[in-house]
Amino acid sequence: MKANMAIETTAGAGGVIIKIFGVPVLVGAAAAALGFLFMWPKSMREGFVRLVCAIASSFTVGPLLAMAVYAKWPELFTAARQAAASAQMDPLLGVLGVATPFLLFAALPAWWILGGLFLWFERRRGKDIGEIAQDAAQVVKDVRGAL
Repeated sequence: MKANMAIETTAGAGGVIIKIFGVPVLVGAAAAALGFLFMWPKSMREGFVRLVCAIASSFTVGPLLAMAVYAKWPELFTAARQAAASAQMDPLLGVLGVATPFLLFAALPAWWILGGLFLWFERRRGKDIGEIAQDAAQVVKDVRGAL
């Protein structure tokens, strides 16, 4: 009886691990594929970097975005749990269903933001940290003035 219990627990934990790690990977890959539709990579290396960048953003920024939405609208996540439970599914699937678009939204612009940062730093090659900080402060001032 205990042996069966250990197998069931392990299988359950394995399913949770797949849900936690698999969903951001799949969503990040989907976001990279959507990005490829708009701008095809120039090389295989660029395509790989874009894919990794989207997955990393889906893992890091996506959950933060989902938590921000949860802080604003917790009833959305409660309703998703209840809908999954009423369909006799794991309530975690309901939460994943609500959180997945936020993982995608976080992953879509990752390549362009990262590319913009690298371009910004490339244009400041040869400057010391103080000069880069002054440039950053000027950019923030310009953006605030535009808003």
